[in-house]
Amino acid sequence: METLLRIPMSYEDYRALPDHTRAEWVDGVAVMSPTGPRRRHQRAARRLANLLEEALPGCCVDEAFSVALPRNRERLPDVVVFDVEPVDEVPIRQTPVLVVEVLSPSTQGEDLLRKAPEYAEAGIGQYWVVDIDARIIEVQANVDGRWELLATVDGASPTADVPVGDHGTVPLDLAAVLR
Repeated sequence: METLLRIPMSYEDYRALPDHTRAEWVDGVAVMSPTGPRRRHQRAARRLANLLEEALPGCCVDEAFSVALPRNRERLPDVVVFDVEPVDEVPIRQTPVLVVEVLSPSTQGEDLLRKAPEYAEAGIGQYWVVDIDARIIEVQANVDGRWELLATVDGASPTADVPVGDHGTVPLDLAAVLR
């Protein structure tokens, strides 16, 4: 299994990385995978983004867009949903309605152990975790700065109607996301 690269650099050097570089900024360190995401990963993220865009028509849905978080962090969720069109800036300094991380072998620890509490601290309303290999989607709601399980979509329960605040309800279907 490959591990994430952690390269100390100034914020200016981080911002000067080529646009195609999938990197995050955490306390003076650029965090990046030595390889890009797998095709299955990208397809699951795209399908979920399309589903969210259709189910939440008043929201703005983006894939792999940099979001500013508290305590000198800039993260790159696989899918991010805003309640209004964000200001055209990088990183976006608006709090998302929800973020999605599609787990990869190299990023799983970062996504679950480091990013999850950062997203909660930032006040993001929901955190969706897609595990392609285990064929599970977990939807967690931010309750007083910590995550509580809202829904699990898996082989035993392959569908769920997931409310996203007052923005709408997402008809989540495991087979449609993880074909």
